[in-house]
Amino acid sequence: MSVTSTSPELVALARSAAQAHGLWPELVCAIVEQESAWDPWALRYEPAFYEKYIVPQVARGAIVDITESRARAFSWGLMQVMGQVAREHGFTAVSLASLCDPAVGLEIGCRVFAAKLAAAEGNATHALLLWNGAGNQDYPASVLARAARYL
Repeated sequence: MSVTSTSPELVALARSAAQAHGLWPELVCAIVEQESAWDPWALRYEPAFYEKYIVPQVARGAIVDITESRARAFSWGLMQVMGQVAREHGFTAVSLASLCDPAVGLEIGCRVFAAKLAAAEGNATHALLLWNGAGNQDYPASVLARAARYL
């Protein structure tokens, strides 16, 4: 989806959520474009994430509901926040599908990215690597290239 066909309401909502968390609005918009192409209903199951992070929690009884356990291995909504990461950052809604509500997903996504930026001591490139799980070393450059469209 191009920036010109992006909903102005979603862009405004992303800018507002970014500002509320002290983030650069153009960077949050670029993350959204990169992650979901501005599709609030975007979902992606990550089986390797499930095996590495969720299975051990199920095994020790920390997660007992099978639906919840699987949902935590999905990335949800505009910013594609992993369900497990949302829970780790205080997301308490009964259903992780609530992350597909643009306002909800942007709020928790910005909360998570603000934490990544703090962990990266303000270095946006490093924070973007943390956001992406460092699986793609080209990810920061791709996102940062998109940010200029939202200035």
